Amino acid sequence: MDPKQLTIEKVQEILLTEKYVCDRQLATVVYLSLVMGKPLLLEGEAGVGKTEIAKVLSKVLGARLIRLQCYEGLDASTALYEWNYPKQMLHIKLEEIEHGDKKKVETEIFTQDYLVKRPLLDAIQSDDVNPPVLLIDEIDRADMEFEAFLLEVLSDFQITIPELGTVTAKHRPYVFLTSNRTREIHDALKRRCLYHWIEYPTFDKEYEIITTKFPEVETKMAQQICAFMQKVREMNFYKRPGVAETLDWASALIALNRKQLDDKSVIETMGCVFKYREDLTHLREQVENRQFSLDQLLRTSPELVS
Repeated sequence: MDPKQLTIEKVQEILLTEKYVCDRQLATVVYLSLVMGKPLLLEGEAGVGKTEIAKVLSKVLGARLIRLQCYEGLDASTALYEWNYPKQMLHIKLEEIEHGDKKKVETEIFTQDYLVKRPLLDAIQSDDVNPPVLLIDEIDRADMEFEAFLLEVLSDFQITIPELGTVTAKHRPYVFLTSNRTREIHDALKRRCLYHWIEYPTFDKEYEIITTKFPEVETKMAQQICAFMQKVREMNFYKRPGVAETLDWASALIALNRKQLDDKSVIETMGCVFKYREDLTHLREQVENRQFSLDQLLRTSPELVS
């Protein structure tokens, strides 16, 4: 699909075909990223759909997804390229045996045939009909040195390989960076990107997400799940659940053939929502001590009352 043929409304429509519910503000910045050829930095809490949007776009655009998962200690050789040393050494040995000209061989082994492409170089050198989608996931987990290295890549979409020279992208890849904001991203990197913060969904949006992903879900239970999630995100938990946890929980309740929520179902399935022992203990104590009443929540939730 040619991004030049897209509109903001079309972006929302094609994302929905892959069951990704996208509001107009997010659709606008995605549209601009595609047509302007600028990287898009998506920040927000874990589980709100940052990574998923790159995955979905690769499908609807018919483009290959190239993912670089960031972590502490990630360096340029891991993200960019490295030489296939075993293959080089084997070639040297064979040439020495056959011709004995070691100096000539040393110039032959630093070619594309011996280059192992990592995600960044793979995206820039791509010969695909459609430019690939490059996902640089959780950039905040990488070191600041690696973040500085990305500046050349995201500014000019080119990479310098000392043995081969400068490699420039024939077609700019569609670049998406995500961050959970465990640390601040440097301004120099942000200037090279468009930016969007993805909030936790509203009741209505979360309800639409659940019913889009699981058309078979009971209407009442879907509403109760959304009301519950809206409430717990206001409470003092170590890690507030995101949309990913909402979908896991809805899937679990459907698998258990639950038609509506009750305290017993909540306690039994909370491992889908909370992933820290302290949060599970805190919720269980609140329910048992009647400090958190599911019945009262469902009776007083404005969305359900209306």
